[in-house]
Formats: sequence, C-alpha cells, structure tokens
Amino acid sequence: MGIVSQINPSRSMSMTSPSNPTEIMGNPGTIDRAKLRGRNINRSTVVCRNGVAATSQTLASSVGVDILKSGGNAIDAAVAMSAMMSVVEPMSCGPGGDLFAIVWSETDQKLYGLNASGRSPYAWNRDEAQKRGFTDSLPILGPLTWSVPGCVSGWDALQRRLGKLSFAKTLAPAAEYARQGYAATEIIAGHFSNAANDFKEYPNAAKTYLVNGKPPQFGQVITNPDIADFFEILIRDGADAFYWGEIAERIVRYSQERGGLFSLRDFADHTATWVDPVASTYRGYNVWEIPPNGQGIAALQMLNILENFDIASLPPNSAEHLHLFIEAKKLAFEDRATYYADMDHANVPLHQLLAKEYGQERAKLIDRNKAATNVRAGQLDGSQDTIYLCAADGEGNMISLIQSIYYGWGSRETPTGLGFCLQNRGRSFSLDPHHPNTLEPHKRPFHTIIPGFLTLEGRPKCAFGVMGGDMQPQGHAQVLMNMIDFHMSMQQAGEQPRVEHSGSSHPWGGTMKDGGSVGIEAGIESKEIQKLDALGHKISEIGVGMYGGYQAIWREDEPLRYFAGSDPRKDGCAVGF
Repeated sequence: MGIVSQINPSRSMSMTSPSNPTEIMGNPGTIDRAKLRGRNINRSTVVCRNGVAATSQTLASSVGVDILKSGGNAIDAAVAMSAMMSVVEPMSCGPGGDLFAIVWSETDQKLYGLNASGRSPYAWNRDEAQKRGFTDSLPILGPLTWSVPGCVSGWDALQRRLGKLSFAKTLAPAAEYARQGYAATEIIAGHFSNAANDFKEYPNAAKTYLVNGKPPQFGQVITNPDIADFFEILIRDGADAFYWGEIAERIVRYSQERGGLFSLRDFADHTATWVDPVASTYRGYNVWEIPPNGQGIAALQMLNILENFDIASLPPNSAEHLHLFIEAKKLAFEDRATYYADMDHANVPLHQLLAKEYGQERAKLIDRNKAATNVRAGQLDGSQDTIYLCAADGEGNMISLIQSIYYGWGSRETPTGLGFCLQNRGRSFSLDPHHPNTLEPHKRPFHTIIPGFLTLEGRPKCAFGVMGGDMQPQGHAQVLMNMIDFHMSMQQAGEQPRVEHSGSSHPWGGTMKDGGSVGIEAGIESKEIQKLDALGHKISEIGVGMYGGYQAIWREDEPLRYFAGSDPRKDGCAVGF
C-alpha cells in the first residue's frame, strides 16, 4: 500500500529510501543550466540558517521575518503572515475564508495537520435549495454560497498548540498596516481595477476597497480601518469573539439582511480539526497532504501514476513529459469528482485511492501516443484565488499553510464594518443526493486549497504549495517532478513554465467532454506544443505566468540550512536571515 497514515514519519516509510538524498535530488542550490536552456532566470534561491519566510507579498514575508527575529517560531510567523495577507491581498484571502496547514514540530519530531475549513449552515440542505430554484447546481456568488469561515479558528489552533508568542502579538502587524496603510503593488492594483465594476452590485465591498469610488492605483497607499478594528477586537477578545461573540453576531445580522442562512449556532458549533496528514511515496520521498474534504490526495494519486514512468529520462517540459502528466491528471481528477468529500459525512475510499497497486492499474490506461478523451473514475468500494505561504525557524520547525476565500473576492459580500469578504466555498457542494459531496447541513464542502510537505526517512525536507483552484494538485505534481526527477533548485522548480489541464468532471457536477483542454505558459518550446497537439490535446491558451503561485522551503541538516524559492508570477519573495 502506498498510503501512510501519519503518526510518526520515522516509523511510517512504506518503501526503502536511499541513504544519500542527493541520489534523488542533488543539491537543491545547484542550477543545471544545460538542462534548462531558455529559462527565465529571475531570482536566486534564498539560502539562510536562522529562519525564512516566503509569501506572495513582500510585506507579509517581511512581517514573518520580524516575528522570527522577535523570538517567535515558524508557526507564529505563519499566523502573522496569514493575517497580514488578509490586508495586502484581500481579493485572495482573509478572515472570511478557510485555512489548512501541515506543521513539522522539531520538539515532537512529527507532522501535524490542521483542517480549519468551515461547514454549511444548519438551515441549508437540498430541499431548501430546491425551494429557492436550485435544482442542478448552486449559485456562484452571494449569501447562499457561504460556509462558516474557518480561518480565525485555524490561527487560534496553531497559536495555542504550537506557537510561542501571544495571539495579540502575531496579529498586531496586520492591524497596524491596515490602519496606517500600505502601497499597492502592480499585481494587486490590477486585481482592484478588474473588480471595480463588480463592486457596483456590492456597496459594502465598494466602500471597503475602493478609494472615492475608484480602484487604488499602483503605488497608491491603501488603508482599511474596518479590518484594523476587526483585528483589534481579536487582539482584545481572542478567537472567541469570532465564533461566540461580537463578530459572530455582526455576521449573522448581515446574513439576515442579505437573505443568507447563518445562525449563531452555526458559528458556535464550528471547530478547527487536527488531522493526521496522509502520504504516498514518490521515488523514496514521503509526500504529505491533508485528507479530504480537500483535494490534496489528487496530487498523491498523480504521483503514484507518474512513478510508473521514467520521468527523469525525459527532457523537462517535453511533449513526452507533459503528455504523461496531463493523462495522469485526467485519471486522478475523475476519481476526485467521484469520491472526494467531507470524511465526517462520507465513506471516502482513501486507502484504495492511494494504493500503489491502484496507481499501477491507472498508469496502464495511459496511451503514450494518444490523448484520452473519455476518462472514467476507478471502480472502488466506497478564477479562483488563494494564498500560500511557508516558514521555517532556527529551531527546525517548519510550516506549510494555505488560506483562501475561493473565488477572487470570494462571494463579494462584505459584512458591514468588518473589512473583509466572506468566502463562496459553499458553491462546491453537489445537489446529487447520491454523491458523497452532496449538500447537507453542517457539512464541509469539497475544498481546493492544499498545503504540501515532503519528508525523507522520517526527517523534514520541504514545505511547499501552489495556489490556484484546480491548479493546486497539478502544481504540486509539476514542482515535485521538477525537484525530484529533474534536480532543480527551489527557485527553478517554481519558475519553470507550467501547464494546466481543465475540463475534468467536478465534485459538484458536470462531466469531462472530449478530453478537456490544456493551457500552456510561455517558455515551452513551440515544437513541443505542436507534438502535444498531434497527440490530440486541445491547446486552449498560451500566456505568461498564468498558472498558480508557488512558495517552497527546502531543509538540509548538519548544519541546519534552508533553501527557499518564491514564484515570480506573484509580487512576493522569500526572505531569510
């Protein structure tokens, strides 16, 4: 069996690892230029010894390092950066969304998993949806897409169990920047501009995010006094204010005004859940993900399929390499559409999905000379936006954290005076009564956000993630092939051009038609694209820096060193000391 149920990684390897990790990866700081002609060399890998933080916003990375230097650990830094991202990248994340994390505790010598995703309102079910005219699918925006925000419970759970500093100290930088202001970066200014027309239908969002009715421009100073006040309430009263106190009352009142179904009970009954991460091996490494309701195991399924092919013998981003990846993705995503759901409500065949034997069976379905157009799930028993960040400290603690409000600006609904959007994650339920992801009261919907982690022989090696909806497990598989099969550095692994297959069946409905389509980033040679086309892949678009946003931290011991990379597709960077 390829699955590893996390208790202690040192006891959980299901296959023998090489004695020398460089046999698999090589030195992660080394750049093999011969293999990577034409690479857009934007940055060097950040190398440091005392601590490192990596996010998609430079100010957030700087806050993380400040926390580390002030005596906090990697978990404190991650909470501070996550809160800070709510201020400087509000279209992607915030207290109105959800959070997942995988943490390596150097003291405990083990991995912890945290599922801080929220559940549907008790009053929301299929009968109620049908009464409101929804028979095939749920709405994409508005108050009926809400699930209880879990992000704040995630911050609190991380801080209480594994942090060193007070909750108040980790949230203080976000409150300060929100009140005093920050300058809009290029990409963030673009997001504001793109959303300006949408906000005409959402006056609270317009009041919160526009300046005199206009989107902030590149370099313009932005303030958000409402979210500053919100953070100060949390600093004073803790997370209880969000789920049992003033904030819960204000969100429920806003829900009633907007035709939503939130009740105080929905918030009072919310809990973040500590879970055992699950893993499968890939060429000797353990790759760890959070189990469903998220889609992390799709990355493991893809890797289990790809492990049956000699990827390292193929040129990176060659048609042969990309064809195998795309076909593996199609197979994994049909299982995703069929089986993934909240495991408290559904019998997800986790061990079967992650079994090496099952990966071998699925790999046999790949035709190396032809793109599949009709892909089905295995027969077993039983514009989306997100942010990803990671941190590591001088003690050896590491954290992989991802946070999201789902679509860009979530549901677009901004509770009065709170300064953040509520997520629209509830649109991901199915209305099929026989589907494991069917809409039910107090249930977690299928989730796209997934943190990743890599261990070798029970020791931590890499915290990594790639934001971006359905791209996330595809991104995990691509960057891990870059690291492990192609021996790329942390920065190289993230800078390489990516592909994204779209059009697979979904856990909320809809089926693949004619094999879907493949989006390709600039940097992949035209002759390889032509070969993919000849294999039968439908190429949908070719652009620059479109797919995902990556951060990663690689660890080497004796002495302790970190190698960090940050995606040039985003505004941020890795900062170490």
